[in-house]
Formats: sequence, C-alpha cells, structure tokens
Amino acid sequence: MDTTLQDPLVGQLLDGRYRVEARIAAGGMATVYRALDTRLDRVLALKVMHPSLAVDGAFVDRFIREAKSVAKLSHPNVVGVFDQGTDGTYVYLAMEYVAGCTLRDVLRERGALQPRAALDVLEPILAALGAAHRAGLVHRDMKPENVLIGDDGRVKVADFGLVRTVGAHTDTTGAVLGTVSYLAPEQIEDGTADTRVDVYACGVVLYEMLTGAKPHTGGTAAQVLYRHLHEDVAPPSEAVPGLAGQLDALVARATARDPRGRPEDAVALLSAAREARDGLTEAQLDAVPPQAREVAAGDGTERTSVLPRAVVQPPLPGLAGIEAAPGEDGLNRTSRLEVPASEPTTRLRPGPPARRGPFAGPRRRLMAIVAAVLLVLGGGAGVWYVTTGQFTSVPAVLDMAQAKAERTLRDEGLRVKVVRDFSPTVRRGHVMATDPGTGDRIRGTGTVTLTVSRGPEIVTVPDLSGTPVADARRTLRDRGLVPGATHREFSDEVAKGSVIRTDPAAGSERHPDTAVALTVSRGAALDVPDVTGDDRDDAAQTLRDEGFVVKFADQAVHSPEDKGTVALQSPADGQLGKGETVTLTLSLGPDMVTVPKVTGQNVDDAKKRLGDLGFAVEVKKPFLFPQDTVESQSVDPGEQAPKGSTITIKLKGAL
Repeated sequence: MDTTLQDPLVGQLLDGRYRVEARIAAGGMATVYRALDTRLDRVLALKVMHPSLAVDGAFVDRFIREAKSVAKLSHPNVVGVFDQGTDGTYVYLAMEYVAGCTLRDVLRERGALQPRAALDVLEPILAALGAAHRAGLVHRDMKPENVLIGDDGRVKVADFGLVRTVGAHTDTTGAVLGTVSYLAPEQIEDGTADTRVDVYACGVVLYEMLTGAKPHTGGTAAQVLYRHLHEDVAPPSEAVPGLAGQLDALVARATARDPRGRPEDAVALLSAAREARDGLTEAQLDAVPPQAREVAAGDGTERTSVLPRAVVQPPLPGLAGIEAAPGEDGLNRTSRLEVPASEPTTRLRPGPPARRGPFAGPRRRLMAIVAAVLLVLGGGAGVWYVTTGQFTSVPAVLDMAQAKAERTLRDEGLRVKVVRDFSPTVRRGHVMATDPGTGDRIRGTGTVTLTVSRGPEIVTVPDLSGTPVADARRTLRDRGLVPGATHREFSDEVAKGSVIRTDPAAGSERHPDTAVALTVSRGAALDVPDVTGDDRDDAAQTLRDEGFVVKFADQAVHSPEDKGTVALQSPADGQLGKGETVTLTLSLGPDMVTVPKVTGQNVDDAKKRLGDLGFAVEVKKPFLFPQDTVESQSVDPGEQAPKGSTITIKLKGAL
C-alpha cells in the first residue's frame, strides 16, 4: 500500500517555499520528505515534527535549539541543516538530501560485512561524531538507520534530533531518550549523556556490522535494557569464527559497561579503529563472515520514541513496568524512563492498636528524653557534616593531561564535566581552567568543570613527507588534526610505507579536527615478469629474485600448460611494489576429452557436438560444390585430445 499517496503534506507548498514531493521515512518523532526549494531550485530533505508533538512547547523549543546546534557543524560526514521554520501546526527542518540508502538497508540486504567494509563505514561515522563531540555536542541516537550511504559512496551521519551538550542530563524529570538496542548503561541508570554514550552506540553498530546481529536481544525492551546493564557485549569472533582479535578488542573497548573504560570520545575511538586496521592483514580485512541470521518479521526499523524510566533497579522484575506505545514494538521505540518517586522499601500494613502495659506511660516519657538527647547530638553532627565534613578543596589540575586530571578529581570523590575551548598557549588535551578554581571549597560529591584545550584555533598542516605512516598519524593527532583516508602509489624517492604528500598540503592552515588525507609510498614500481608455463620452482625463484613475495593457490587447474608448471599468475602483468605478492596457480595438465564420431553428420550438428565438449572447430570445404556433410575429421573417433584444442572437419564435395 502506497502510504505516500495518503500523506496530506505530499504535493503541498510548505511555508510558501518548500514543495513536498514524496515521503522518504517516518520515525517516532518526525517524518522526512524529499522536497524542492522553489527559491534556490534545489532538492533537499524536509524533516517535519509529528503534529502530536508539535503542540508540546518543550519539544518544539528543543527541536529549534538542536537545529541551531547542528547547523554550527560543518563536516563532510554530517548531513547539513539549511533552514528551520514553522507553517501552522508543522515544525520543520530543511536539510541536505542524500540520494542512497541507510546502513540498516545494507545490513538487511547483505547481512554481516567484511571487516574492511565495516571499518570503511565506521571511520567516517566517527569522524562526524568527533566533530560534534569537539563542538560540545552528543548525538545520543546512533544506530544504522541514522547512517546514510550515498550513491557516490559517501557516508553521512543524520538525525541529530536528540543532540545534547556534552555531559548534560536528559532533562529535569529524569527521562532518557534514544533507541533501546544502542543505549549505554549510564543512560539507562541515571540519564547521563556525555560523549561516551555515542562511543558505546558505535561499538554496538560495529558489532552489528561484523556479525549481522545486535549483541543484546530480547522479546521485550525490558530484557534488552537489563542485558545492557548486566552483560558485557560478547566478542564478535564468537559469532564469526576466525575474526581478528584486534576487532574483538575494539568492540570490547567501545562497549565497556563502565564508561571510564571506553575511549573518551569519537576522535579517540577513531584513532583506536585506525590502529586496529593497521594491525590487520589483507586476508583478515577481506575475511567473509557467515550469513547473518534472518531478520525478524516486521520492517526491522529501529524507531526513535520515548521509554518510561522504571528500569533503574537492576533485577529483571523491576523492568516489567516498561510498556511500548500502543501498537508499537517496545524494542524499536525510545521510551521515556521516568524515575519513580522515592518511597520506603517496606510498607507496614495497619494492624490493631498495641496493648498498653502497666509501664507504658513512664517508658514512653523515658524514650522521649533519650530521643531528644540523640536529636541534639545528631543535630550537632549534622551541622559539622554540612559546614565542614561535606566539603573538600579542588585539587590543582591546571596544565595536567585530561585523563590524569579526571582521575585526580575522581580520587577525591568529585564528579567531572568536560568542556573544550581553543588556547594558543595550553597544549591540546591539557586542562586550561577549572570551575570551581584550584583550592576553592566544593561539596564532597560536587562537580568540577574542566576546560580542556583544543589547541590553537588555526592549525598549520605539518610537512610529513618521508615520515612513516604511523608516525605521521600520531603527529597529526598531536597537532589537533584528524588522520584521513590513506592512498598508496609508487615512488622511486620515498621509502615504502612513508608519506609522499598530504591533502591539504603541508603549510596549509586549517581548523582543528580537519581530516588530512595521506598519500603513502608503495616503494619503487617493479615490472612483474610472465612466468606462465615455467616450472614451479623456477617461476618462484624468478619472482623472488625480482623482489616479490610468492604465494601458490590452494588448487591447481587444467590448462594447456604441462602438469606441474604455472598455469596462471595474478597479476598477470603490470607493476607491483617490492615485497608485494604474486599468486601462482599450477597446472594439472590438459583436460583430455574423448573425440566423438562426426563423419557423415551435418556440419552444423558436428560443430555443435564438438563445441559442447570444449573443442575449437575448423571447417575445410572443397573448392567446387561443397556439401553440408562431414567427410572426415582430423582426430579419429575414440581418441583423446586436449580440451580447448582444435579439431578440423572436412566437408564432402559434389564430384
């Protein structure tokens, strides 16, 4: 059923400017349309809040505030925001239109991905989130539905609809928003949403790309949330035997239940992902995982909605209060988890009045005196605790590395919030200010805000020519830049594995967190000799003498070459760098086929019969008056000839 035809917005002109052409997708909070900007004559995506939510002033305010936050991001892997406005009951965002599909579509169609493909998708996701994190924003709703893959192969992160500032609690009522399968434990327990909740969600997405399935499953939202809180994400190699250990370690770091065990933000996880990739062989990167399990019935879409927050108590029965919206799958909608009001653990039922004994009156008076004395003593202790014992002094952490500063503050029992700002003097990643300041008094469980340096506001791209690629990436990160895509080409001047040039070029000035692509040397170009038909050992020695690594295919094939010699080589010709691999396939010798009798047959029938057996056929005709009947054949019937060889047939003449 075509729901687009029933959508009242399709065909309408919104806000006198945007002509709605078709509905693209619908989520728990908004519907996305393809539209035409009639002023600028360009196609864009229009995200329109559901009218039922648009009547809620708090939702509308957040929608507008978040639009302004995302519009500040300028990154090639973030879907851009062009405009925001209202038209009657419709509140909308005008965004960049990306023709293509979502990562969910890819996973639904292809199941688990090869590690190379999974990392190729993960890295631009992390680059986009890294830009958001360094701008002080947290996405909070990372999932495959929000990763767009354009027809040109570009990967973009969309739907920053739940974005918040770093370290912000979800709201004053204690609700947490997101999608059940990708919520971090701290989001479920207390609504905390710093950069590490996005890191956790990316770890879940990576697991899903590698295995084709989510790490935590269950029949209800409550079961999934309980597993997030109490079960570690299993190594993906349990589902994909033989998967590289570096990928297990990467998933484990990203999905640590204790947020302190995860990389601090997406930039740190991006660095870890690239280090893991560098440690993998070509075979490990291209390993094909088994087919993922079948998608459960339904459309499989992870929707964004609101979950009730009754799940703070860990035991599974305590999760039973979570209910999905009517008609919706509780696993696919973000619920608002409301913190229940405080109440006693045990409630006493009213019973009959206690019987009064003969000493009830005096005993009650004595107990009242004792209680008064204890109240005075307790009150004195309370005053001491509030005025003195509850406070501590902020330790000195200025110019300290962020991780060490956080550890120092937490050792004092203090909470930590991190914000970032530019500094021309304080080294990137080091503390440039605290609030409260050093030595100021603060409650023993209070929060200290660390302002961490992002380095200078403008960074000069260093000259990395001739630098080994690992050192080059480290230098870029130290300067506040992001190592980008790596391309390889031959070079007679630069050693293999070292940088030839960068893009942007050395000396260019860029903002921090700009991606810098590296062109890395494959070494000098060497011509690959043709060893087809050579003896196995001779062929291998010839290639090794030229500087290549030789690998033999697991299985031999039939070919015109003699048995035991080289039938095929890959690459067959062209150039490779020194130390690169040439694969040789050995010959089983010719595939001998018994030749049938075709004399006396029609020439077309004879050609078809011989051709079906793999022979090439040559027809010789008499000079005068040729007929269509075969008179003789070059190989006698019953004899064997190599498959692929030529059999000559001669036709009869009229004379």
